[in-house]
Amino acid sequence: MNKKKVWKIVSNIVFVGLIILLILPSGRTWVQQGLMKIGLFKPKLEKPEEIPDQHGEIEVPSSSNYAGVAFSDDNGEVVNIPDLKGKVVFLNFWATWCPPCKAEMPSIQVLKDKFKDNDQVAFLIVEIEGEKEKARGFMQQGNMDLPIYYPESQIPGEWLGGAIPTTVILDKTGKIAAQHEGMADYSRTEVSDFITELTHQ
Repeated sequence: MNKKKVWKIVSNIVFVGLIILLILPSGRTWVQQGLMKIGLFKPKLEKPEEIPDQHGEIEVPSSSNYAGVAFSDDNGEVVNIPDLKGKVVFLNFWATWCPPCKAEMPSIQVLKDKFKDNDQVAFLIVEIEGEKEKARGFMQQGNMDLPIYYPESQIPGEWLGGAIPTTVILDKTGKIAAQHEGMADYSRTEVSDFITELTHQ
C-alpha cells in the first residue's frame, strides 16, 4: 500500500472521529474544554452597556432593586439577593442539557476553590430548569462541589437575556460589576484578580 492511500485512510479516520466527537454531547464538552485551555474563551470582565432612559438618565440597579429575587439550594434553603449585600456575588446561569455550560464548570470550580476561605465572596451556580437530580449527578460525576441553586423568582432581564451560559458578577452593593454571555475559562488569573479587587472596594 502506498503512502498516499495510507494518508487518505488515516485522514478519513481522523475526520470521522472528529465528527463523532462533535455530535456526542460529552465529546463536544471535551473539545470545548480543550479550546478553553489554549486561551480561546476569555471571560469579558466589563459592565454591560448602560442605556439611558427617556429622560437621558442612567439607573444603575443595586441589591435593593432585587428585593424579590431569590434562589433555593438543594436543601430548600432560600437565599435572597439583598441578604448578600456586602459580598461579591458570582452568579452563573446554566442548564444540564447545555454542553458549553458543562464545559466551563471545572474552571468555575477552580475559581471557587481560590476563594474557599473568603467569606466576602458568594457563589450561586443557578440551574435554570430545576433539574435537581441531573444537576447533582453532573457535579458528582465531575467531583465538583459547586453550590447549585434554583430560581425561586423571576431572574432579572439585565442578568440573564436569552443565552446560557451567562455569568454575572455583582459588587458589594449589588450592582453589576461584570457580565459575560457564553462559555469562558474562569480559572484565569485575571478573573480571581478582578474579584479580589472588588472585595477591597
